[in-house]
Amino acid sequence: MTLEAKDKKALSDIRIKKALEFLEDANANFRDLRYRTSVNRSYYAVLNAARALLILEGANPETHHGIITMLSLRFVKPELLSVKSIKDFKVLLSRRTDVDYGDFESIDASDAEDSLKVASEMIKELDRVRKKMMGSL
Repeated sequence: MTLEAKDKKALSDIRIKKALEFLEDANANFRDLRYRTSVNRSYYAVLNAARALLILEGANPETHHGIITMLSLRFVKPELLSVKSIKDFKVLLSRRTDVDYGDFESIDASDAEDSLKVASEMIKELDRVRKKMMGSL
């Protein structure tokens, strides 16, 4: 995908807004004791924040694992993001997969609360890097 800088910025802004909306949804679902849906929305909030960052590099991976790979190569390896962020992303992905596809998986309040906390921290970290990059485009 070849985009001009202004288009990358616009798409990045759209994606970070979506991430924040999904995080709000995750919180609302948590309050309503809908822990599975809260975990799902927490993961997708982070996914969209990651996509908001990656598009600034011109990267638009089509798979969940592609996003992990691109974040690792373009942001963790040069130490713009922490290694912990990738580990946390993988935990959220695993939980999301469990709640979406596992017939016998159970998610309790503590798992959902942890997913919310991790998602909130990751979005802040991803957005911090995103804002730095936006200034240099």
